[in-house]
Amino acid sequence: MRTGSVKRKTNETEISVEINLDGTGAYDISTGIGFLDHMLEQFSRHSLIDVNIKATGDLHIDFHHTTEDVGIAMGECVTQALGERRGITRYGTAIAPMDEALTRVALDASNRAYLVWKVEFVRDKLGEMDTELFKEWFQAFAQGAGLTLHVECFYGDNNHHIVEAAFKALARALRQAVEIDPRKVDTVPSTKGVLGGSL
Repeated sequence: MRTGSVKRKTNETEISVEINLDGTGAYDISTGIGFLDHMLEQFSRHSLIDVNIKATGDLHIDFHHTTEDVGIAMGECVTQALGERRGITRYGTAIAPMDEALTRVALDASNRAYLVWKVEFVRDKLGEMDTELFKEWFQAFAQGAGLTLHVECFYGDNNHHIVEAAFKALARALRQAVEIDPRKVDTVPSTKGVLGGSL
């Protein structure tokens, strides 16, 4: 089993994350931010990655620190679980519709973090959550997980649908990328023989 476990404690947040890349999509998630929990549950279910998260943070200030730090810890868990990234498919792409919204995610589990974010929201808030925080989560996750990550919403009118399509597309694309290629089980998928570092 390819698993990761990270504990992160700062003056702003205290977070514990465990993942299993070879899971069934089981989850137990509590961040104190209801909508973020909902999105991370979608991520787990559609990636088939088991996810356990317990997080407390300075929500009396705003949701920024908790959202970002959960993304960092989850990404670090993915990096831990992937190890040398030997045998993985490496690339993944998914297009997810959510009613009127349509989003594409393409990623490379290259161990080089980069985010391209082409997502526009129709309002600044989704319930009590600032919509700008979703980019912060994706950036933090890409950084921690070592993903070159492109997220593009083609269209959408409902903030909930736009965000949910992004998380579901990420889940499906990451599921592809971390799958073991049975033809190259013991090989790092790079001509360099290692993933990460310079191009």
